[in-house]
Amino acid sequence: MFHTRSKDGSNNICGKKIRAFRESQPMRYSQRMLADEMQRNGVDMDKNVIQRIESGERFVTDIELKVFAKILGISCDDLLK
Repeated sequence: MFHTRSKDGSNNICGKKIRAFRESQPMRYSQRMLADEMQRNGVDMDKNVIQRIESGERFVTDIELKVFAKILGISCDDLLK
């Protein structure tokens, strides 16, 4: 399996943006709340996975990216810019 790291050395380019959008929501999702929403949307994820994604330690699949965007009310492009 081939994986590429982002320019800053993390395993994803969306983790920091997920955190920023999560914290800027009127409801201000905690990592646990976001993981619960991901589960309700069919993605098996817990608080520790959210933490690893936001810190750049974990890769994000296209399906996960799409669900993050849906929950946060933004586009996938917003998470990839």
